Amino acid sequence: MNDNVNNQELNELNENLNQNDKEEQNQPMEEVNKAVNTEELQKRIEELEKELNEWKEKFLRKAAEFENYKRRTENDQLNLLNYAAESFIKKILPIVDDFERSLEHINDSNDYEKLKEGVQLIYNKLIKVLEEQGVKKIEAVGKPFDVHYHEALMQKSDNSVPPHTVLEELEKGYVYKDKVIRHSKVVVSSEDQTEE
Repeated sequence: MNDNVNNQELNELNENLNQNDKEEQNQPMEEVNKAVNTEELQKRIEELEKELNEWKEKFLRKAAEFENYKRRTENDQLNLLNYAAESFIKKILPIVDDFERSLEHINDSNDYEKLKEGVQLIYNKLIKVLEEQGVKKIEAVGKPFDVHYHEALMQKSDNSVPPHTVLEELEKGYVYKDKVIRHSKVVVSSEDQTEE
């Protein structure tokens, strides 16, 4: 029995020693594995940090490019507004030149017909430039009064036309493309016309 107990104790002791040996052998392996995992982890962290920095740099570059684009666009729009009339002004300058030439020679000429003809030519040139830009006169005289195009300054009795007909135009009205930019100031026939 003693031998059995001793054998059993020896077996247990042997098992304990074997287990301790295994644990001691496993500990360096676990430490090696941990070290390898830590190195890999550190490398991965460094890679991710590098990638993050690259993305940050790209983002900052794109943000700067967008700010530059925004500034350029704002400047372009501001210039467009500031210089919107430039092409129109260039078209009108020759007419101003014609007026100046006429004014220089107005005292030299006693021929009023030539003077009248010259002013008429300049006027026609100006009207042509305005029409090219989409500006047209509102035809008013003889037309029915229309609040969209006419502004009545007074009424007059006139039996030769129906009531509310434009008799006279005191100031011409103009349409720019499809918008009235100045109403015609007119005299309109009154409703209570007397028979003659």
